[in-house]
Amino acid sequence: MSIYKRKDGTIYWYKFMWQGRMVRESTKQGNDKVARQMEAAHRTSLAKGEVGIRDKKPVPTMRSFCEQRVEPWAKSTFEQAAPKTWLWYCFGIKSLKNSATLGNLKINEIGPELVAEFASERQRDGLQISSINSCLRALRRVLRLAVEWRVVESSPKVKFLSGEHRRERVISAGEEALYLAAALPLLHDVSVVLFDTGMRPEECHSLRWDNVNWDGGRNGTVLVAKGKTEAARRMLPMSPRVRVVLENRWKLAGKPSEGWVWPAQTKDEHINHDSLKLQHRKALKAAKLRPFDVYSIRHTFLTRLGESGCDVWTLARVAGHSNISISQRYVHPSEDAVLNALSRLTGHNSGHTAETAIPGGSGELLLSTANHEG
Repeated sequence: MSIYKRKDGTIYWYKFMWQGRMVRESTKQGNDKVARQMEAAHRTSLAKGEVGIRDKKPVPTMRSFCEQRVEPWAKSTFEQAAPKTWLWYCFGIKSLKNSATLGNLKINEIGPELVAEFASERQRDGLQISSINSCLRALRRVLRLAVEWRVVESSPKVKFLSGEHRRERVISAGEEALYLAAALPLLHDVSVVLFDTGMRPEECHSLRWDNVNWDGGRNGTVLVAKGKTEAARRMLPMSPRVRVVLENRWKLAGKPSEGWVWPAQTKDEHINHDSLKLQHRKALKAAKLRPFDVYSIRHTFLTRLGESGCDVWTLARVAGHSNISISQRYVHPSEDAVLNALSRLTGHNSGHTAETAIPGGSGELLLSTANHEG
């Protein structure tokens, strides 16, 4: 009889021999006593003939699992609802299916060493670090789906390569003014909405008049109807200048009650990232600014919001983040903010007041009688 934890695991497994065959099962429990009880119950059931040895389902290879299960699932889930996410899955799945390292391996044979070899393989293929990490994220997602769908019991930890380029450029207020002054009308209006709402560019591009409410909030509201995750659906308030920009475009369009805010002759019938590429480059050149990506505007908004004292939960809601860990990098409380937060707790939890906590201005806190009596 033996119970154990796998390396880096938190749940117990048990194994024992029965009629010359090895029985190995996960208890899905973190308590060793419960795990022993489950092992004993399994042995008893086998002895009484109540159950037989459970034959394990064959574990598929990475290629077959991607082709038969992950790809159809991703297509039905994201192709129409989130095309960019579907393209990301396509890129990742293709890299896994064609991998000389992982393609023909069974999923339960993949461990940390082979994950590292997969990353090295992609490096030898000439991919940039950001693309390699994208492949690694796809691998992590596929392995987690295998666990979720009970194809395997656990998945290895996937480590990403360091040195990935991130959009960390924060645009100053002065740079913003120069950029907007140099931008053509369409780029100017789209950029104002991005600077003042923090929407993802694709969320802004697909705005509809149906989702603009002129009477909501102080200056009106905009509903982001869909995005890359379920958390992307959110209501955002308009700033005064966003109200001016959208209202002017609404009037010029004949005050429509529905339709695209930024219509264009594209496949989607509205502007997209490629629509503004040339205008963006020209505006940067005319304003003599250090280059930045359009997505840096969202990063700038969220950084400003974090610096304003916004808490991480509100910031996550505004940003449309599905996890506050993503939002935490924008929130950096200043020393004054921390001291103010602590000062609001002074006397609240302890019962002290300004008069009793520091008597005579000595600067020393007196211990309560209860503490002395211990």
